[in-house]
Amino acid sequence: MIDPVRPIAIGDIEAARDRISGTVLRTPLVKFDDGIYLKLENLQPTNAYKIRGASNAVAKLSDEARAKGVWTISAGNAGQGVAFAARKHGVPCTVVAIETAPQTKLDRMRALGATIVPVSYEQAWVAAEQHAFEGLDATFVHPFDNHDFIAGHGTMGLEILEDCPDVRTVICAIGGGGLITGVGSAIKAMRPDVTVIGAEPETAAPYALSLREGGPRKFIDWEASFVDGAGGKSVTGRMWQRMQPVVDGAITVTLDQTRDAMRLIAEKSRTIAEGAGALSLAAALTDQAEGPIVCVVSGGNIDLNKFAALISTETS
Repeated sequence: MIDPVRPIAIGDIEAARDRISGTVLRTPLVKFDDGIYLKLENLQPTNAYKIRGASNAVAKLSDEARAKGVWTISAGNAGQGVAFAARKHGVPCTVVAIETAPQTKLDRMRALGATIVPVSYEQAWVAAEQHAFEGLDATFVHPFDNHDFIAGHGTMGLEILEDCPDVRTVICAIGGGGLITGVGSAIKAMRPDVTVIGAEPETAAPYALSLREGGPRKFIDWEASFVDGAGGKSVTGRMWQRMQPVVDGAITVTLDQTRDAMRLIAEKSRTIAEGAGALSLAAALTDQAEGPIVCVVSGGNIDLNKFAALISTETS
């Protein structure tokens, strides 16, 4: 039975921070320019923010639930986070992995002890909507539609407010919606005046479409791209319910703008951002948000050769 959607309370987020403090890094907030700051979640042990939610969700499971092993669905970053947390608790982990996931992400999931079950994007999305996958009897840890997973991500919002108390806008990439729901829940509980904005690539922008049409929608013109860690095919009804109270809008960016942002993050912070990790900065640079702006650089799991090729591509 799927638990009903309920608000992510600030108490849930504060408890999550205590629970994951020995596993998750407090990542630095670095200045990009006078009005923009980067929250470098690409520096986490798994090089992505998903370790926050995964660590909290797996730690919250009962001994009986963990004894069955855990499984999740992932294009790479959630799988690494859940595998990392499962290994810490000594339990087996299976990842239903989108078969087009970058080899770098697949290799890292296996290195953390995960068993990989490759599936198509459509199969993965059906499993995410149904919270089930035939043949797996382990305990499911949903990669975004999970209260404890989202509360773990909310810990990032607490850090942002502590490190940048004058922030006016926080921008997060949107894939399934768990990141922005967690961060937005913390921000709105503590500072309801701060604007929370989602960022999506033009090739996969279902949340912006859903906002325009007033309800959860499927993005018919979805295209696969190097932004593999964000930009879903649709917004689920449950995630629409979660995001609506804590997200103020969305900015859609081009792939060229995303490539430029990847290069700029490397130049300014000397760190690597994958496509999804650079969406927030690309959105900030469109001048559609009020500063000071904090951009969540959500991950940096990308093959180095691919990264080099992308940032050296001439853009119009």
